[in-house]
Amino acid sequence: MALKDLRAVPRNEEGIAAVCGILKQRFGERFHLSGSVREQHGHTTTYIPNQIPDGVVFPESVGEVQDIVRACSEFRVPIIPFGTGTSLEGHVNAPGGGISVDTSRMNRILGVNSEDLDCVVEPGVTREQLNTHLRDSGLFFPIDPGANASLGGMAATRASGTNAVRYGTMRENVLALTAVMPDGRAISTASRARKSSAGYDLTRLLVGSEGTLGLITSLTLRLAGIPQAISGGVCAFPSVEAACKAVIMTIQMGIPVARIELVNQLQMKAMIAYSKLNYPESPCLFVEFHGSESGVAEQAETFGEIASEVGGGPFLWTSVAEERNELWKARHNAYWAAQSLRPGSKALSTDVCVPISRLAQCIAETEEDIKRSGLIAPIVGHVGDGNFHVLVLMNPDDFKEIEEAEEFVGRLNERAISMEGTCTGEHGIGQGKIAYLRRELGEAVDFMLSLKAVIDPHNIMNPGKIF
Repeated sequence: MALKDLRAVPRNEEGIAAVCGILKQRFGERFHLSGSVREQHGHTTTYIPNQIPDGVVFPESVGEVQDIVRACSEFRVPIIPFGTGTSLEGHVNAPGGGISVDTSRMNRILGVNSEDLDCVVEPGVTREQLNTHLRDSGLFFPIDPGANASLGGMAATRASGTNAVRYGTMRENVLALTAVMPDGRAISTASRARKSSAGYDLTRLLVGSEGTLGLITSLTLRLAGIPQAISGGVCAFPSVEAACKAVIMTIQMGIPVARIELVNQLQMKAMIAYSKLNYPESPCLFVEFHGSESGVAEQAETFGEIASEVGGGPFLWTSVAEERNELWKARHNAYWAAQSLRPGSKALSTDVCVPISRLAQCIAETEEDIKRSGLIAPIVGHVGDGNFHVLVLMNPDDFKEIEEAEEFVGRLNERAISMEGTCTGEHGIGQGKIAYLRRELGEAVDFMLSLKAVIDPHNIMNPGKIF
């Protein structure tokens, strides 16, 4: 990623003025032109510059979304879908101005089908809101990216997180969706059936499209049963390589691990200080198992034996919910813990994913690269599926340091791609990783561009992202 790679999108001043007038008349107080609201709807999560929209509108129904899209389509004005703004690669920026469509008021849970283990929700429903609603049903939605993101945004970026090794990503857990397309038509991509051979798989085309093809207005989601018992804990290792070996052995032995998260030594140091943890300052795995009382105990014991075999341990585990929650709270606070390593710094958060057989090598080479570069950059990872994150802490006023950080991210992306991996396991391309998509997928990008041109011929849906 480099600031010079942020794609310029021409502004349509006359069209923007016309649409702002239409939306102000149509939505009144639910259409905002104030600088503060607009700034909140540009990118603020990492160091990528904030590119603000010209207006922010808060629809409450599919019909209202259609009205917005039709107005923008008529005057060729960009549309930037907005969930909660937690994306990390500049997805909600408005490089050519335009209208930010904030779906936070479309936050109704439309139905829960307990017998079928699915539900239908509007895009503004957040992960935590859904699980609070489901609490007494014996079901839960397992995708956990850490942030309390909107489910529409999670689908648009194909999010995953700590539970992905067992429950999959948004790709596997969105059964169907409805969306308003660039010409204002509303479509449904599938039914609630668990499988279908009817036509193209438009659900998975829109999941991960990052708002560049349509605006999601509802989702049908797969749910899971709340486990009878859960065990989890932390295990220290003498090196990242040893921890990765334990991960590979755990997966290859078929142990049904629900979460297995790597924290390298620097990140663990930060978490110990920030969350007051009483664990060794060394690489650690945070592990969790779901199942029956006897099953999770057996799985924890087996994992402890694996850890011991590669020089790790002891595996300190518990089935007490309060103790487990404290551990995962510390893991989810890893971002803030890392920030405390360098107060006043700006974070560049990036992720890659490789086959787990290459994971240890990729992380080891990345740590060595960080050391040579003189950067402060702790590592965490959803290592059960080969995904890890690096948080580079830098002085936002030091151009040389920013350039070094960007060059490091470039080398990291190239390293993952060379190992038959991907430049992004879950953050998405957005603005920040445009330069690496073609290096990873080659001529397949031309077919993506062809699809984009047919579906969105005037390039109004989140322009300047992915391509």
